[in-house]
Amino acid sequence: MTHPRPGTLQEPLVAAARAAGRAILELYAGEVDVAYKDDATPLTEADLTAQRIIRRGLAAIAPGVPFLAEESSEVPYEQRRSWSAHWLVDPLDGTREFVNHTGEFTVNIALVVAGRSVFGVVHAPVPDITYAGGPGLGAWRRLGDAPPERIAVQPPRGRALTVLTSRSHAGPRTQAFLAELAERYDVSVAARGSAIKACLVADGQAHLYPRFGPTSEWDTAASQAIVEAAGGVLRAIPSDEPLRYNKPDLRNPPFYVAYGPEAPHP
Repeated sequence: MTHPRPGTLQEPLVAAARAAGRAILELYAGEVDVAYKDDATPLTEADLTAQRIIRRGLAAIAPGVPFLAEESSEVPYEQRRSWSAHWLVDPLDGTREFVNHTGEFTVNIALVVAGRSVFGVVHAPVPDITYAGGPGLGAWRRLGDAPPERIAVQPPRGRALTVLTSRSHAGPRTQAFLAELAERYDVSVAARGSAIKACLVADGQAHLYPRFGPTSEWDTAASQAIVEAAGGVLRAIPSDEPLRYNKPDLRNPPFYVAYGPEAPHP
């Protein structure tokens, strides 16, 4: 199977993500009807509409490359294991934030090759901010139609450490880790929703994001490519290895995002 070169993907993937974002915002402005999946996670028409738009856009970019997304994740591993490359998509990351109208939801699109995320786009529709990048290619942030600007992680200055937590999934393990950090650093904590947390580490606005709660591959693939492109790390806990994709089990282990491997981490 041939797959697109990561270096050619920024403009077409940003266009696909923003098209999905515009459709999401149209539904966001009205009354949100919510259904619940078997795992009790919410599902809205925005999830399904965005997925249709993205799938159509990706088929035009690279016909024949398999597509795996949160709302179509039932492809058995016996079939997936033969994929050398595939698209990995979360059409609406942060559905709870969408339903609660916090504005903190994103569209995530990644190209995975041989188990590695090689290029990703994370688009936040409400502020119209888009992040893009891939390891070895650099990372960018774009506001609306403005030209993209390069981004890079930033180490903390002195004892000041900005840590992000999940708005919906920060449990006792997170609190215990924050207490441990507070013994060594002047910790500022902010809660955010969706993949935007990893992107805020990538662009230097935060230093660390620990995640102990449940996530799946489509939650992290796009932001991992961006974080690594910006000089940071997204690694599993406790192995300290980069997350891998297209596993038999599509769930992720606990992980952390940081400005570098030398950062304090669980």
